[in-house]
Amino acid sequence: MVKLLMSWDIQTGHEQSYFEFVMQEFAPGLMRLGLQPTEAWYTVFGHGPQILTGAVTNDMETMRRILNGEDWQQLRERLLEHVHNYSQKVIPASGRFQL
Repeated sequence: MVKLLMSWDIQTGHEQSYFEFVMQEFAPGLMRLGLQPTEAWYTVFGHGPQILTGAVTNDMETMRRILNGEDWQQLRERLLEHVHNYSQKVIPASGRFQL
């Protein structure tokens, strides 16, 4: 399995619309694309990204197909309307918390 790790900070003033978007569009959109969400972490205190989240697929070929697809590009662009400092990377999934 491979994991897509994403991190970002919510734009000031977008908190309400961000949470609505994530619950109503982003999370369901990930699953519709074939990504299985594995975790989501919200940093309340300290330094680092405000949000850390991950999603897995069975293999790298599937992950590449999803990330190169138009549907992923559109979903990611919608997310970027609410966040900044977005980062993503694909790594082998370990089954544990990963950064």
